[in-house]
Amino acid sequence: MELSRDETPQNDIVIDDDDDDPPILSSQALEALKEFLAEQNRPVVESPTAEEVALVAEDWRLSQFWYDRDTAETIAREVIILCQNVGSPSVACIACPTLYAYLKKIGPEVPVQLLEYDKRFEQYGTEFTFYDYNQPENLPLSLKHSFPIIVADPPYLSKECLEKVTETISFLSRPGQSYLLLLTGEVQKERAAELLGLRPCGFQPHHSSKLGNEFRLFTNYDPGTRLDGWEVE
Repeated sequence: MELSRDETPQNDIVIDDDDDDPPILSSQALEALKEFLAEQNRPVVESPTAEEVALVAEDWRLSQFWYDRDTAETIAREVIILCQNVGSPSVACIACPTLYAYLKKIGPEVPVQLLEYDKRFEQYGTEFTFYDYNQPENLPLSLKHSFPIIVADPPYLSKECLEKVTETISFLSRPGQSYLLLLTGEVQKERAAELLGLRPCGFQPHHSSKLGNEFRLFTNYDPGTRLDGWEVE
């Protein structure tokens, strides 16, 4: 509510005959003034558009780069389709909070667990688990072998990081058919195949920040036309 002196209704001011005394606001005008002052002091919170989901600011010291809207929505919709193919679906998002946020927007009924180092995401409550890739299996036993769908985005493009994330994936994967999606740099192509049996898809992920490294989406299943299929070897 916006209130200025010129807009204050004249019948809300009681004037005393003594000109030396200040004007006295009626109770209604006083409440309006209090509301106005409270509104002015309220912190500004930017709301996301209907198409976008708001996240905390990227912390480059943690190698954080959020996906752009098209990438996040495309992968979220793919995950929701995969949920229809498994019994008791549940999804683990390893170091990809953008995907978690869009999954909760598009498919709020989907059970999702975010494994993330940044404790700012503790705001997600029981769906947040602190995760340090340097301790790949230091996780609650309740998560062991619990997820038929896992999406991982290792924070660093190093062999060591991918190897340790691979250990985490093995810890989380439900026995039997598990769907795995890995978002990482093109430079990890051979390692992704060697460690996890993954192949690159035609769909290429992009980030809101312009990165110099080319990123790819790798899967352990052929997604067909949804993600432009597996890349031809």
